[in-house]
Amino acid sequence: MHLAKKAPPQQSRLKKPVFESFSARFVRFTIKDQTLFAKRLSFLIRAGVPVSESMHMISSQARSAGKKRVFGAIAKDVTGGQYLSTSLAKHRQHFGDFAVNLIRVGEQGGVLSSNLAYLAEELQKKHELRRKVIGALVYPIFISIATLGVTSLLTVYIFPKLMPIFTSLHVDLPLTTRVLIGVAAYLQKWGILTVLGLIAAGVALFVARAKLRPVRYWLDMALLYTPIVSSIARRYNLTNFCRTLGLLTRSGIRLSDAITITTATTSNLVYREASERMATSIMRGESLSKALEKESNLFPDMLSHMVAIGERTGNLSNTFTYLAEMYEGEVEELTKSLSSAIEPILMIVMGILVGLIAISVITPIYSITQHLSPK
Repeated sequence: MHLAKKAPPQQSRLKKPVFESFSARFVRFTIKDQTLFAKRLSFLIRAGVPVSESMHMISSQARSAGKKRVFGAIAKDVTGGQYLSTSLAKHRQHFGDFAVNLIRVGEQGGVLSSNLAYLAEELQKKHELRRKVIGALVYPIFISIATLGVTSLLTVYIFPKLMPIFTSLHVDLPLTTRVLIGVAAYLQKWGILTVLGLIAAGVALFVARAKLRPVRYWLDMALLYTPIVSSIARRYNLTNFCRTLGLLTRSGIRLSDAITITTATTSNLVYREASERMATSIMRGESLSKALEKESNLFPDMLSHMVAIGERTGNLSNTFTYLAEMYEGEVEELTKSLSSAIEPILMIVMGILVGLIAISVITPIYSITQHLSPK
């Protein structure tokens, strides 16, 4: 009788962690969330608050129910005697290998607060770098959408009102006018389906990139060889590569482990596969500078030369930090000049499209007026 009454609570205790682990998969930690977490935890530990109590405080202050569950699970593990890095490793989909390994080194070396501060600083730099790149692309995208919107408005709504005049007079229309009539007829009949098809194709491409590695690899490769944006994409990946390696080597992580962690944190598959090949070469005893020379199509010669100097002087971490700052400065300059470089091109394209529509309308009207004679 007693055993039967105690069984249900036991089942609920068994099901609860399973539910929490399942629901935690749908929680999303942005770079900003990770940065705030590292900053708060570093501050609390530096103030003398134990890690377990610090995690309970962070969990209680979390606004999202999902984040509260994740922080609560970590606090429970740490209170039970687990290392913070061990518990974070269970949630590496939220925090990543980079943070887990940096915190593990901090725990082993007794510099957890400092490493958390380093982590917050690096995450903040990555967030700022990504924001600059995205911000540089907003204006060209906005101008392109505005151009398409204006031309579509003229073609679909304004030009069809003039077509009955042209067709009723039975005159030979210019080629541009006939093409515009065909485009307008197509858009009136199939325009909505075309837009829906483009949206469906975009969604399918997004899903295929997320699910199919060959598709993602091809898109990442195309990004690295697309004019104008390729320079930004390459320097963006070089900045993250150098910054991650610089921080990991400065924290005392072996180079072979550091390159493996860097590989896992690299988002571009082309650079990730190159990092995997370099990691294999380093594990075989080859120097990083020699491995970089084999990947000269992705890593500039100057990078391998600077790394070789850092290896000879034993100052590799500072070399990577210097290179990261240099490439980040180049990304910033490129993003600033991107809008000024693309703006004239977009304005010319917009002018040509609007001009063609205007010519297609004005030319037949001018031709008709020439044939009209006063009675």
